[in-house]
Amino acid sequence: MSDKRYLGNIITPTPTAPAGPYQDGAAKGVWSLQEAYTYIKAGLWPTAGNVPRAMFGGGFGGGSYLSSIETVIISTTGNATSFGNLTSSRNFLASCSSSTRGLFGGGETPTTSNVIDYITIASTGSASDFGDLTSARARLASCSSSTRGVFAGSSNVIDYVTIASTGNAIDFGDLLSAIANLSGCASPSRGLFGGGGNALSRTNVIQYITIASAGNATDFGDLTIAVGENAACSSSTRGLFAGGEDNSEVYQDTMSYVTIASSGNAIDFGDLAVGRYRLSGTSSPTRGVFAGGRSSGTVYQDTIDYVTIASTGNATDFGDLTSGRYGLAACSSAHGGL
Repeated sequence: MSDKRYLGNIITPTPTAPAGPYQDGAAKGVWSLQEAYTYIKAGLWPTAGNVPRAMFGGGFGGGSYLSSIETVIISTTGNATSFGNLTSSRNFLASCSSSTRGLFGGGETPTTSNVIDYITIASTGSASDFGDLTSARARLASCSSSTRGVFAGSSNVIDYVTIASTGNAIDFGDLLSAIANLSGCASPSRGLFGGGGNALSRTNVIQYITIASAGNATDFGDLTIAVGENAACSSSTRGLFAGGEDNSEVYQDTMSYVTIASSGNAIDFGDLAVGRYRLSGTSSPTRGVFAGGRSSGTVYQDTIDYVTIASTGNATDFGDLTSGRYGLAACSSAHGGL
C-alpha cells in the first residue's frame, strides 16, 4: 500500500486507515482505487449498513438470575431489544467476541459455572454450548483479539479459547495474584485487566498480557482509584475503566483511561451518567457503552450510557435495557481487540 493519499488535493504521508468494516469506520478523504481495493480485500473497508452491535447477557434482576441477551446498535442511541437467551441463567459472568461470534463464560446461579456459551452476532437467537472453562468460577473478566478469547480472575487463573472453533479452554498463564471482580479490555495485541478485589480490599492495579502468546500477566500501572466490580471497554489504542465500588463502599461514577500500547497509570476521563458497580462495558472502534449495574443498595440500573473513546468527557444517555440488572456481561462485533 502506498504511503501517500490525496485528501482534498493535498498529499499526506500519514494516511488514516479505516477503523474497521463498519459504516462509522473512519476513512475520510479521497482514496485511490488500489488503496480501496487493498482495504476491501483485507475486510477493513467501511460498508454502509454494517453496524457495530453490542450484546448484554445474563445478570440478576427482578429477584431472579437471568438468561436473556439484549442488543443495541452502538453507532445509534435507543433502548435495547431482545437477542435471545444463554443456555442457563447466571450472573457475574464474562464475555468476549470476534466480529462474528460472541462468547459468555462462567458465572453463578448461585452455583458456580464453568460453562462457555456462544452466539452468532449477525443473527438473533439463543446461545449454544461452546465448551468449558478450566475451572468453574464467577466474578471473572474477559478480553479478546479477533481470534482468541481470554478469561481471567476469580482465582489467579487465565484461560483462553480459539473463538472460531468450539472446545474447552486451555491454560494461558496466571494473573499477578488471585483476584475477582476485575474488568478487561484489549487492543488487537494486548489484553488489560484492571481493578478487582473483595468487600475487604479493592485494588487499583492494571495488569496486561500479550494475547497471541501464553504467559503470566505483567504490571501495567494503576487506575486513578482502587475499585472492584467495575467495567472496561476499548478502541484499538485506548482502554477505558468505569464505575465500581471503592474501599469505602461508595459506588463510583469515575471513568479513567490508558494508552494500551504503553504502560503507565490511568488518567481521568470523565464521569458516568449514574454512579454504579457490577455494570458491563463494550465498544465500537469509536464509542464505548456501559450498561446495567447496581446503585443505592437494591436499585438495579437499566441505564445505558456512552462516551466517545478518543476524547475525554462525561458519559451521555444512550437508552435503557429492557429491565434493571447487575452482574451482566457485554461484548460487541467491533471492539478494540479486533
